[in-house]
Amino acid sequence: MLRVVGRRADGYHLLQTVFQFLEFGDSLWFEPRTDGQIRRLSKLEGVADEADLVVRAARLLQRETGCGLGVNISVEKRIPMGGGLGGGSSDAATVLIALNRLWGLGMSEADLAGLGLSLGADVPVFVKGQAAWAEGVGERLEPIPLPEPWYLVIHPGCHVDTGAVFRAPELTRDAEPIKIADFVSGEISNVCEPVVRKRYPEVDQAMRWLSGHAEARLTGTGSCVFAAFEDRAEAERVRLAASERYFAFVSRGVNQSPLRRWL
Repeated sequence: MLRVVGRRADGYHLLQTVFQFLEFGDSLWFEPRTDGQIRRLSKLEGVADEADLVVRAARLLQRETGCGLGVNISVEKRIPMGGGLGGGSSDAATVLIALNRLWGLGMSEADLAGLGLSLGADVPVFVKGQAAWAEGVGERLEPIPLPEPWYLVIHPGCHVDTGAVFRAPELTRDAEPIKIADFVSGEISNVCEPVVRKRYPEVDQAMRWLSGHAEARLTGTGSCVFAAFEDRAEAERVRLAASERYFAFVSRGVNQSPLRRWL
């Protein structure tokens, strides 16, 4: 669910949305250094080190705390880039949490979430690691218990420009605010969906295909589309059909992030 209910004076959109986690994600490895250098050992095609949220998160934490230690970071990407699944945000949150421990900084979860917000509106929810109802620009979080179905996620093979979607003149920016009870009762509309489907034919085609098997929904601003299934076997059956034309995977939806469980 994603609603734009207003706009701040600085241009940021005021949202209502709901976050839940997948058991499918990237893997990160950390090797502390004593020389203060922060190095990303794995290359990410098309993303320079200084633009990578992983490197930016480490440098931000180092700068804000005055820590003299460094780190080597390796990332195995599984989350498709530009798919609206929060891969970069979750990686940044993982860096903040891991280095807070490895460097012995002792920062609170609230402080880490505050730092994360300066990297992106989705980072705080990954720091906290609990399924949440979100408002503001996505930083005002309220834990919410959700069903934990099996999700089939399809990447249609394109990258959606989130900024362009939010700048689109046809985007509904004055949606009526709803309450959690409305969402629980079935109000799951996404105001970005019409904009994305119109501008990205690949997303529209993927949603049409998935709608032939289940209720298709858009991940935030996309580009990934998904459907929920009570039964893993049924989700896998549809995935096999989808894999003939798309990158697709099945994952359990969980209310506590894998990172938080591991910690």
